Amino acid sequence: MAVNFELHDLIAFRAVAELGNFRKAAEAVHISQSAFSRRIDKLEQALGIRLLERTTHEVKLTAVGREFARSINMLLDGLDETLLSVRGVGTARMGEVCIACVPSTVYYFLSNVIQRYRAQYPKLRVKVFDASANEVLAAVSSGEADFGINFLGGSEPEIDYRPLLTEHFVIACRRDHPLAKLRKATWRDLEGHDFILTAKSSGNRLLLDQALARTHTRLSPVYEAQHVTTLLGLVEAGLGVAAVPSLAMPPYEHPLLMSIPLGEPEVTRRIGLIKRKGRQLSPEAQQLYEFVAARRPARRAKTTAA
Repeated sequence: MAVNFELHDLIAFRAVAELGNFRKAAEAVHISQSAFSRRIDKLEQALGIRLLERTTHEVKLTAVGREFARSINMLLDGLDETLLSVRGVGTARMGEVCIACVPSTVYYFLSNVIQRYRAQYPKLRVKVFDASANEVLAAVSSGEADFGINFLGGSEPEIDYRPLLTEHFVIACRRDHPLAKLRKATWRDLEGHDFILTAKSSGNRLLLDQALARTHTRLSPVYEAQHVTTLLGLVEAGLGVAAVPSLAMPPYEHPLLMSIPLGEPEVTRRIGLIKRKGRQLSPEAQQLYEFVAARRPARRAKTTAA
């Protein structure tokens, strides 16, 4: 059966599926909005099914549209990878790479690395899948992500693990908090202060619970959140203090937040690059992988109070 649509129609559909807006999607594929609408109409007519629900203010995928979008993403990504492999690394900079990572590595490390990379190779599209450690591991194992940044994976038989650094957990607090006067804190110093923890489903929470089990300290969290970056927002709002990986902390000159080294016991985690064993990365993914590896995050575990 002949299907009357073109590759450009599929690219247009992917753009509106990702952006949820006809004007933005039309701009992304560099055509007028009216021409863009004709492409989507043509695609829906050729398939004989509605892919999008359109209102005055928004565009939503139908149930069939969501399934079609997933299939089209896989198809186009595979086509991109094939073409880039043929063209070589020089033109591979125009491709797309998906990095899976735990959120605490994004804000002050990975974001800076991507910024530097795009200054050299501005045509590369980078997707950041920020999720829990287990979800990051699953995304890399399944091939959903090209590679990842995680503290899990070192003992997984199907994962190649490349260490970046071992980081310490520190206390995050406001500069006007009583603990800010300490040059180094212990877990016992936290007693009597409002404490903020990640939820029990978090890999970081497991590390902290194991550390606290070795002490006689009893901390009852006042607030819980899924991600470390959320904890920092609560700390910045003056709602308490939190124990977080040093990589998640802002630079020393931050006007409100500061970190204090935490000991008795020290809690550490090893951060590394992970990729699926036996899978050859596309040229652009391999290039970005090596770029990240060459820019190991600075050790900020031994921060002292300012």
